[in-house]
Amino acid sequence: MDKNWPAHALVSINVMLACTPFTVVSYFFMWYLPPFVSGRVVWYLIFYCLFQALTTLFQVPYSALTMFLSTDQKERDSATAYRMTMEVLGTLIGAALQGQIVASAHVSHHCIVNPPVNATDSWHDTPSLPDPSDPLSHQAKVYMIAAGVIGGVYLLGIVILFLGVKEKDDPYALNSDRAIPFCKGLGLTMKHGPYVKLTASFLLISTAVQLEQSNFVLFCTHAADLRNHFQYLVVTILVSAAVSIPFWQKFLQRFGKKCAACGISWMIPFAVMLVTIPNLILAYFVAFVSGLSIAASLLLPWSMLPDVVDNFRLQNPHGKGQETIFYSSYVFFTKMSAGIGLGISAAGLEFTGYKPGICRQSNDVILTLKILIGAVPAILILVGLFILLFYPITEESRKETKLALEVLRRSHQSTENLDDHKEGISVWQL
Repeated sequence: MDKNWPAHALVSINVMLACTPFTVVSYFFMWYLPPFVSGRVVWYLIFYCLFQALTTLFQVPYSALTMFLSTDQKERDSATAYRMTMEVLGTLIGAALQGQIVASAHVSHHCIVNPPVNATDSWHDTPSLPDPSDPLSHQAKVYMIAAGVIGGVYLLGIVILFLGVKEKDDPYALNSDRAIPFCKGLGLTMKHGPYVKLTASFLLISTAVQLEQSNFVLFCTHAADLRNHFQYLVVTILVSAAVSIPFWQKFLQRFGKKCAACGISWMIPFAVMLVTIPNLILAYFVAFVSGLSIAASLLLPWSMLPDVVDNFRLQNPHGKGQETIFYSSYVFFTKMSAGIGLGISAAGLEFTGYKPGICRQSNDVILTLKILIGAVPAILILVGLFILLFYPITEESRKETKLALEVLRRSHQSTENLDDHKEGISVWQL
């Protein structure tokens, strides 16, 4: 570890190191089948909440590292694009690893695309997924193996982070400046106009993306009759998102970040077409375009957040520690958007009578899936982009902020050098 790291950097790295083993353990027990039956709901609720809390504890300092890798805006944007590309690739690798390991636990020929005419009602009502109540069953074992493999990948990632990342201290603040207390800093953050508009916009957009992601498989399975293709469609989305992030990075450098946000809306017309005209070829095309839009929705907020922090820093030059407050509150809102999306999906499907495991859902469930895939995300994305129109930070203002912060840094350095010179004269006179 670099001895020149600032104190807050050491704390951030130590927090991530400390929570990683507990995160891996909680993830493993999320997939472990306990021998008792009556308390399984409580078991999974505890470990799921623990896992989410620990991942949040890791994600906040990890996301805030972007501000301490470099003071140059282009370098930070490049680092953000690289980070998001690796995250999507990591999701793809994790999904592929777990999918291949647990595939043998889901081999079932119960559902067929074209059932015979004389099929009984059991085809409609019998669940296609077995209930592995035995903790030593094949299904339970393969899920524990998959959890162990993913946990090993998690540990490998934190080792790479610990050995490979070097941070720089805040060059814009005086050594005498003190960190802003969390409550006061949170109040200032919530009053900062650019941050409020950015957060409100991407809260809606992230909720729309969450709805699209969480219901796409169900839509392909029950509404579009593409249950044999949904795995390949998911892979198409992830590959498209991973490959397109460098494209979006070049695009926002050339045309600006607010202009690049329009790419988020690309999924809307094609998703509506898929809802109205379910088709295999169209489904793959929608998956590809959705990957492009998801990549833009992932990259842009994390690329725009450092600009908001710089803008806040320019207005509050004598405070330190704003970065963690901005990033922690934004992580909270991303978690909130995921919860809102899952809540809307679960409530809608529960209200219309969705039954897990059966091969054919009711017409009300199919209609609900079409709305959750088409209409609701479209409305949320359009409202979010409308709010983003009032986001005040442009490419010109970014350049002005950069120059102002450079002047501020030089003035701080000159002031500190002058104070040191005066102190040296006083000591010499004594």
